[in-house]
Amino acid sequence: MKVLFIGDVFGTRGLEALYKYLPQVKSEYRPNLIFLNGENIDKGFGISEEIYKELMTLGIGVITMGNHTFSKRELVDFIDDSKIIRPANHHDLVPGKGVITFKYNDKTVTVINLMGRIFMGDPLDNPFKKADEILDAIDSDYIFVDFHAEATSEKIAMAHYLDGRVTAVVGTHTHVPTADAMVFPNGTMYISDIGMTGSKYGILGADKDIILDKFVRGMPQRIKEDLSEKLQFNAVIIDTDFNKINAINIYE
Repeated sequence: MKVLFIGDVFGTRGLEALYKYLPQVKSEYRPNLIFLNGENIDKGFGISEEIYKELMTLGIGVITMGNHTFSKRELVDFIDDSKIIRPANHHDLVPGKGVITFKYNDKTVTVINLMGRIFMGDPLDNPFKKADEILDAIDSDYIFVDFHAEATSEKIAMAHYLDGRVTAVVGTHTHVPTADAMVFPNGTMYISDIGMTGSKYGILGADKDIILDKFVRGMPQRIKEDLSEKLQFNAVIIDTDFNKINAINIYE
């Protein structure tokens, strides 16, 4: 089985990159399942129901989230009946679910969304303990983990912690693809960050002038999405038959 996992899709340009390059990537790699991180997909903040429905028409099987999960409050109204999962280490009373399990042919597939705590600022539960709780409660043939985290050390630690217990651990959130796609000693496939899909020349998808002003003058400003023309598309292809993970990086 081949799984295409697309990195953080950021805003208007992210959707454009998705429409432009997903058909090409599907034709070349022929994935059986497609997962996508969508926490930045609505102009950089959260996801709307309209965009969710759009993604369903593109064949996206599961949408993972992160620290901007509820930036669009309307998500509360439809997350429970959707294929969207939010970080599982949120409090149990937070709407939505952090795990989704489904059948593909004769195999059981589980996707887990977790969020790191280092430099993230959100008061979430321990993701390592939450991972144990989830794994104790499921019996799946394939288990994929999106670990939405800032610190690479925390991401690599999670991969070691889950090595041999899950099929793959992929990192999201930092929007810069890493060159460390590898297989850990007990067979778990890993990459520290898939990277982002969206504007090539923004700063992590945001308007560069606004971000530069924050760095240069220290003036707080509301972040806006970058709308410059050039695009990037970042993903990984996870091959469970050959136990290989490879990055897909397209830059215009």
